[in-house]
Amino acid sequence: MSNSKEKMKGNGFFPLVPCLSNNKKERDRSFLDNGSILLEDLIASCDGKSNPIRCYSAADLIRATNNFDPSRIIQDCSAPEYKFHHSIHVYGGYKMFRGLLDGRSIIIKKFMATGDEARSMAIRDIIILMQMSNHKNVLKLLGCCLEIPIPALVHEYAIEGVLNDQGGLRTTENQSSLPWKTRLRIAIQLASAITYLHTAFPRPIIHRALKPSSIFLDHDYAPKLSNFGLSITIPPMKSHADDEVKGTFGFLDPSYMKSGYILEKSDVYSFGVLLLVFLTGQKAVDAYEAGEYQSIIAYVKASDIGQIQTIADPKILGEVGGDEQARRHLHDFLALALLCTQEESEVRPDMRPDMMDVAKELLRIEKSIISK
Repeated sequence: MSNSKEKMKGNGFFPLVPCLSNNKKERDRSFLDNGSILLEDLIASCDGKSNPIRCYSAADLIRATNNFDPSRIIQDCSAPEYKFHHSIHVYGGYKMFRGLLDGRSIIIKKFMATGDEARSMAIRDIIILMQMSNHKNVLKLLGCCLEIPIPALVHEYAIEGVLNDQGGLRTTENQSSLPWKTRLRIAIQLASAITYLHTAFPRPIIHRALKPSSIFLDHDYAPKLSNFGLSITIPPMKSHADDEVKGTFGFLDPSYMKSGYILEKSDVYSFGVLLLVFLTGQKAVDAYEAGEYQSIIAYVKASDIGQIQTIADPKILGEVGGDEQARRHLHDFLALALLCTQEESEVRPDMRPDMMDVAKELLRIEKSIISK
């Protein structure tokens, strides 16, 4: 009998991994606690519209991931955000697992932190994803598991994986960059998703975590935006939300960092940094010796902005060659990115475009490329 028990422990189903309790009372308590919070938030946010998702059991997640086998990890964001500045809030992370359930490939997002803040992030992630379910450039939410202390999310599978810090593909063997036209198309479709987030609901929703690791790609290299746990809604009759500073260093709007006020233009800033990552193939922040860091904006501004060859990714330059019109498109893309990342001031508070204007300009650039 003892040998039989030992075999059961190693078969991937028993015991449950940490945070997935094998105590039915604990699972029931987690389900009731998480379910009541989720239901309350759903009633407040869905405006009478139904967006059904499946409720998975803890056993489903165990079976799908072979007991959360480390070899199934496709993204590890479990380390907290580094605290580069005393005002930047440090929060817990998550891991994304590749799973197989009922013959279907899925992605399971498991939060690694505990406590009320982690639970709030998970539930916020679920709520916003349900509201965004109709947009083709959002990583579709299939369901969630409420039987564990911090709810887990179950997503559709994105076969090309998640972007790396340089805006390329993160593969098992190496880091591979993407063609220029693919990068541009990804930027256009992401701009559409963010515009939808800002304008499609009674009150604007700010993503607050726009960065390469929030972007997955499907088989056609279409982007799928994820990671809505830090999203925040602008309160009624307000132009901004007032909250402690949360996010990723390098993508955070300096105005938000100074004031604690977050608004749609804060996402525009982050998106502008993302555009620079796509154009240069550089990280948003690069570390140097002696603990010093340089932002991608400082890197670009230290270069000769009039000479695109000093800024653009060499792979892009190799693609466009000596085509002057193509180089003008790169200049236009750079100009848009710099416009998005301008620091707001009291004198000119609306220096940055809104996301709809950003999306239109990207479409204009693409149309110029196609029609040439």
